[in-house]
This record gives sequence, C-alpha cells and structure tokens, in this order.
Amino acid sequence: MTIEELGFNDWFRTRCDPETLKSYRIARIVSVFRDQYTIIGEIGKAPAEITGKLMFNADSALDYPAVGDWVYVEYFDNDTMAIIHRIFPRKTLLKRKTPGKTVDFQLIAANIDTALIMQSMDSNYNLARLERYLVMVNEAGIEPIILLSKRDLITDEKQEMIISEIQQRTGVSSILSFSNISKIGIEEINRILSPKTTYCLLGSSGVGKSSLMNRLCGEEILKTREVREADGRGRHTTSTRQMFFLANGAMIIDTPGMRELGNFDIDTGISETFNEIDALARQCKFSDCTHVHEKGCAVLQALKENTISCERYQNYLKMKKEAAYYEMSYLEKRKRDKNFAKVVKNVMKNKPYKA
Repeated sequence: MTIEELGFNDWFRTRCDPETLKSYRIARIVSVFRDQYTIIGEIGKAPAEITGKLMFNADSALDYPAVGDWVYVEYFDNDTMAIIHRIFPRKTLLKRKTPGKTVDFQLIAANIDTALIMQSMDSNYNLARLERYLVMVNEAGIEPIILLSKRDLITDEKQEMIISEIQQRTGVSSILSFSNISKIGIEEINRILSPKTTYCLLGSSGVGKSSLMNRLCGEEILKTREVREADGRGRHTTSTRQMFFLANGAMIIDTPGMRELGNFDIDTGISETFNEIDALARQCKFSDCTHVHEKGCAVLQALKENTISCERYQNYLKMKKEAAYYEMSYLEKRKRDKNFAKVVKNVMKNKPYKA
C-alpha cells in the first residue's frame, strides 16, 4: 500500500522536510492505546514508540501523536519495530477536554476529511449533544455527516420529524438513517465513502458504532454487546482509537464512546455551529454583551420574538460559559507547569557533578 493510498496528498507533500526525509521514512499512525502506537507505511504495519526527545520537548497533549497523524519514522529489527521522530503539520485535528476534573486536551484523531457523527433515533436521541459534536467538528474545519441509527425502532413519520428537526436547528443537510439490524441504509453509507479519504466515526456509547464498523468492513472486526432492555443503551466496547481500511480504499477511524464532551478553545466551532446567534451577537449594543440581561441585546430580542429557539439559545450560553471556564483553568495549569519546569531545570543545572 502506497502512502498516497493512505491519504498522503499534495497538502502534506508540500510540507515535507527534505532534510528529514534523508534519514527517516513517512508513515501514518493507525492506532493509539495509551503510549503504544501502531504505524503503517509502504512496508506495512509495525508497533512504534516516540523518541525521548519528542517526549521531553512536548509542552502539552497536543505535541503527542494522534491516530491519523503523519510522522517521520525510523525502522529497526528488520522493519518489525519503529521509532517516531517527528509529527507532520496537521491539516485538521479533533480534540476535546479530557474527561473528569483535569483540564487539558485529549486528542481524538488527526487529518480527518469528514466526520461521521452518529446519533440513535430511540430514547437516547439528544439534539443538544449533537450540537456539542458539531462544535468540535466545526472548530477543526471538518465536514460533518450525521448518521442516525436504530431506524428499525421508529416509524417513518418519526424519522422524518427527527431529520427535519436536525436540519432546521443545525443547518446540516448531509443526514443518513440506517439500521444495523435490518441493514436498511447501510449501502447508502457505503456509497458516500470515497477512496483515499479519511473519516472519523463519533458518537456516544450505545449508538451502534461498533456494529456499523462491522457492517462496513464486512466482518466482525469489533466486539459488540447486547443492548440493555431497561434504557436501550449498548455497553461501551471500544477502548482504542483505531483506523480501519475498507475494501474500496476509504479509511475510517473508530473512537471510544464519549460520555463527556466538554471542550474549550472552540470560538470558531461555536460561531459556525450557532451561526445565526453569532450573527445576532455582532448586532448587540455592547461588544462584551453576555446575552443574558443587557439592554440592547439583539440575541435576547430575537429570543423574545421567537426567531431563535430557547433550547438552542440555552445550549449556546452553556457551551460559551463552559469554554470560558475551562480556558481559564487551562491557562492557569499551563502557567503552573511552566513554573515547575523552570524549577526542575534550575535544580538540574545546579546539581553537583559526580565523576
């Protein structure tokens, strides 16, 4: 398999470092599990580790490889192992806030062309959650396609209502519905997947991502578990970010289900996802308007006139507030980390030399 078949195109070719290519080869990260990587290049797959230098120079999680990254590698042990020396510039990067109280970035996938955002159409259908995914995808500058699963569990009328609601609220027109059980809609999804193109499958636990991957690949490559009757939720089965190759040459990165979807550094994503509210915000009397209580607020006026939905307005405010809080916490964390690094550097510098 050539690197071109793996998605290496002119965008990356123009960013190659000729000097680095004299010593290393080009490969792509196809799986990440903690600090363990698997790469693929023109000589095949191999487990890989990053160099100590790359690790030492990393300022944050953003400086580590993600699934989909292009990297410069050095092979050894008869090309059965590899060392990752450098990461190529990224065309796109999907990231979110790490789950829990820690405020840092968690890398999801890099160099994605199209994001496949999955939502189930049963009781777990949630428009506010869908908007969160769209903010993350739009921030990265990635084209979204929405996949609606469990089509067999609802009526045609209910399906039409859901699709219409999503289109009206988000503006996304590329929406496909399907069923992993009856296989309705699977062929339509197959038809939109193009060779040499990288897709990323996103969605919460239980929406049927693993089952869809098995259908698209034509075999059971991922384990699935039974859906609980009590709440219709499947159990989380994917724990590794991994790239799969379809028969037609398309590539799909499967990701673990996301129970939390906090984020920060998402101004562009919020502006694009809530573009009608963002346009109104620019008409407000005050440039620092919070859109909560100020006089002359164009957003509040639109809310009063029912030209924007209350639910969408509330989700917009909630995400803006969360992002501002996380950004402040992240900046404070980076400041503490830098101060600590300076202390360590001074200690090592003044440490007595032992012969």
